[in-house]
Amino acid sequence: MSTYTCPDGHTSAASDYCDVCGAPIGPAAPGAAAPSAAPPSLPGAAAAGSSLDLDSAAPAAPPASVAATDQQCPNCASTQPAAALFCESCGYDFVTGQMPRPLAPPDGAPPAPQAVDAGSSDPAVTVQPPPSDPAPAQLPPTAQPPDGIEWVVEVWVDPDWHAAQDVDDPCPSAGMPVVVPLRQRSVLIGRTSTSRNIHPEVDVTGDTGVSRRHAQLTTDGLRWWIEDLGSANGTYVGGAGQPLPTDPVSGRVELTDDGRIYLGAWSRLVVRKASPAERTAG
Repeated sequence: MSTYTCPDGHTSAASDYCDVCGAPIGPAAPGAAAPSAAPPSLPGAAAAGSSLDLDSAAPAAPPASVAATDQQCPNCASTQPAAALFCESCGYDFVTGQMPRPLAPPDGAPPAPQAVDAGSSDPAVTVQPPPSDPAPAQLPPTAQPPDGIEWVVEVWVDPDWHAAQDVDDPCPSAGMPVVVPLRQRSVLIGRTSTSRNIHPEVDVTGDTGVSRRHAQLTTDGLRWWIEDLGSANGTYVGGAGQPLPTDPVSGRVELTDDGRIYLGAWSRLVVRKASPAERTAG
């Protein structure tokens, strides 16, 4: 008589259901329990009956078909690893294709611009500008512009100034002024002395109260200044319609549009722009 073993290990005479516990027996060899299938072996698995250590499993090696190859830098033609993001020789960017920036010169000097085509879009390269035209020649400090006389000085006889000086010399008759063109940027006011080789541009020889080298007029082309040169009687500056000045100037004093220069026993000087006739006559 044949016997069968159920999954729970009971011996049963029936082949379909266990006659002890009623569990289905299924197809199996008579008298023996169906052997359990052995689990497949895994790399690094422990012996039968022990748990598998997944952390000890070695990673799989990459296939030979994905082995790295070298790449060539398009800027300096050096050989670089395939995974490199920048060229180690020149700094070329393999990802964006940006060219390396030029090296800065020593001592903080600005880099020299490189001459390239005007249509270049590389931000690291600048276009060499064309040389600028030379600066126009400047006039010497004592030269006048070529179109003629720009300024003149009027030399007046001022009876009011003579009266305020309390001098013994009689005042000459007042009349029209003597107009002296100012041909230089710096002119001397005084009295001529041949023995001392003094020849002032503004000669006030008739006024004995004026020193040989009395004062200096200077200009920048737009404004005029007066400076006393250590004269015996001083140099004074006042305005039209104002009381006569009583304090001599010290240092360089800028003349206003209505400025008047007083000096000597009766002399009054006025600097003004030349008229069109005076400009061409010069």
